[in-house]
Amino acid sequence: MASVDVHLVTPERELWAGPARMVIARGVEGEVGILAGHVPLLIRLAIAPLRIETEDGRWEVAVVDGGFLHVTSGEEGTRVDVLASHAQMAVEIDAVAAQARADELRRQLAEHQTDEASIELRKALARANVHG
Repeated sequence: MASVDVHLVTPERELWAGPARMVIARGVEGEVGILAGHVPLLIRLAIAPLRIETEDGRWEVAVVDGGFLHVTSGEEGTRVDVLASHAQMAVEIDAVAAQARADELRRQLAEHQTDEASIELRKALARANVHG
């Protein structure tokens, strides 16, 4: 099976890079799966998990807080660049702390509804739920 060259980066650092069988991401208009040979594509990412199936069949999972996914394909192969405003690998996430943050934000939203608090709640929930 042909591989996809994947690069997950934020303004601060490159979180993950390497060959993969597949990438599954959630855009603002729905989920997309990328395999080798995929047509060129540019989508805006939602606050959601990003899944990368490595060549040995393991899954690497990250949570991205928006950004873009860009696919290029040509003679040199298929490349997926995930340019996230912020991202965290699932293994780095403290699910208990993320759930506590989500609970705190729910209380804040009950008292005073703001767009910023709603966005922060979506980020906390994505992290709290990334492990199942």
